[in-house]
Amino acid sequence: MVCTVMLEGEELWLLADKAVYWPARQCLMIADAHFGKASAYRSLGQPVPQGTTTENLQRLDRLLSALACTQVIFLGDFLHGPGSHARGTLGALRRWRALNPDLPMTLIRGNHDKRAGDPPEDLRIDVVAEPLLMGPFALQHEPDAHPSHHVLAGHVHPVYRLRGKGRQSLRLPCFVLGARVSLLPAFGAFTGGHGVEQDNDRRIYVIGDHEVLPVS
Repeated sequence: MVCTVMLEGEELWLLADKAVYWPARQCLMIADAHFGKASAYRSLGQPVPQGTTTENLQRLDRLLSALACTQVIFLGDFLHGPGSHARGTLGALRRWRALNPDLPMTLIRGNHDKRAGDPPEDLRIDVVAEPLLMGPFALQHEPDAHPSHHVLAGHVHPVYRLRGKGRQSLRLPCFVLGARVSLLPAFGAFTGGHGVEQDNDRRIYVIGDHEVLPVS
């Protein structure tokens, strides 16, 4: 499901698959995919789930099939770490790229990318430093304010806690739209999250049951 918002005079679609689509630019934006995170942890002997890279790529494929995309921009942390260069992870990424050979892709280098290293050249992903300026937006990994542009960033992995009766609560990934800086949720399926709170200077939209809903 799609939640349409206006930001800096531009229409953006907040997607339940934890991404943002900018229809005027036919641009899909994804933050914090952390491809290969599970394999990196398994290489350290940690018992973590398998198949997360495949699951993430399947979600990305669904988005590309449903949307008219002429470019994909990753807002940092494409690979999780050096252990993400495992044969299985890179093989899955290469097979996926082969199905989308002509789609331009850009990675804005994030903190994990600096440790993991840039994606292999045969994935044909342009890698740039932040900020990448597009229209009224500064596309970044770090959520630092820009002097002239509204920042769209990742890094935080924002989640919001919905509270029910008694002590019931539920933590949900969310989009955070601020006055000068807005946050995308982590796209990756195995990424954790950092709690954010509602205030007068931000709008929060939670993701749950395949919907994106505003927090009132």
